[in-house]
Amino acid sequence: MAAVSYDHISKSYLGGSRALSDISLEVADGELLAIVGPSGCGKTTLLRVLAGLTMPSEGSVFIGGRNVTDLPAHRRDIGFVFQRPALYPHLNVRSNLGFGIALRRTWPRLTAEERARVEEMAQLLGISSLLDRRPTQLSGGEQQRVALGRALLRRPAAFLLDEPLAAVDARLRLDLRRDLHLLQRRFRATMLYVTHDQEEAAALADRIAVLDRGVLQQIDTPGALCERPVNRFVAGFVGWPPMSFLAGNLIEDAGRLRFASHATALDVPAARRSDWLAHAGRSAVVGVRAEDARLVPGGTPGTIDMEVRRAEALGRSWLLSLTCGSWELTARTTDGPPPAEGSRTAVLLDLTRAHLFDPASGRALLAG
Repeated sequence: MAAVSYDHISKSYLGGSRALSDISLEVADGELLAIVGPSGCGKTTLLRVLAGLTMPSEGSVFIGGRNVTDLPAHRRDIGFVFQRPALYPHLNVRSNLGFGIALRRTWPRLTAEERARVEEMAQLLGISSLLDRRPTQLSGGEQQRVALGRALLRRPAAFLLDEPLAAVDARLRLDLRRDLHLLQRRFRATMLYVTHDQEEAAALADRIAVLDRGVLQQIDTPGALCERPVNRFVAGFVGWPPMSFLAGNLIEDAGRLRFASHATALDVPAARRSDWLAHAGRSAVVGVRAEDARLVPGGTPGTIDMEVRRAEALGRSWLLSLTCGSWELTARTTDGPPPAEGSRTAVLLDLTRAHLFDPASGRALLAG
């Protein structure tokens, strides 16, 4: 396998539409990088530029240290797996698996060693009993296993996967995700993996790159993205349920530091006072995750009186949508049945884990 890098890549289309803007990133040899972001943010375009299917307007692409920017797609040694399995309908599973190997040379028949590799891959993917079937005789998950196996058997320099599990049902997606994780570790494959599923990205990836409107916002480990987002967009996009935000002002008065908003005024805890004090006297946006908003008995000091708008059951926990005036807060609780919808409850925010953002630029002033 090989390392991959983008060097100041931009892509613009006629009419001024900009799909990618000055993106530079490196993917180490054997690393799995997940790429996430809202629809239309440039995720697939980023893969297509590396594969040679889309030419960048600016910048260079490197695979294994070699500049491949001007090379055609078939000379870049890339394996591409799409959302819909692109299998050859007239070939059986065995031939589909081995097609990539046979295509690399003039003599189309596989050697004994290559046939053994096909059999081994089929066994790893749990499709040994399907080798003589045609794609139309397979389920969607089985077809995607064949597509993954075909790409892995070629042993290309890097693998590009564009939402390969999006079209399969939830249970099968978990099985395929586990298989893919094990195969990636076994073959030490360099992978760029586009997905809308954040849980999938966090489970599979060594690092995650977050895109928004063609701009790379942050690239880091799954844990660091949640704990240390660089801006409000990353904080609100990464993690589920999304972070809740409250705009207000940091006020220092008579030795007390408070965050005051239209909804409430909260004392900044002593553990965070030195961090927050540097931003006293300015407007700010506080970000709170659902796990850091607790329902407590009425009359508890430092709480906010809120209305329960909706309660959703999530297995052993509940997801609550709460409001205070125009402010909306999402809280997660495991403390038994939640209050009835339409009732009021006291909510305590754990500001020791809260995030602080600039209201104009969205830049993180400090992390939780």
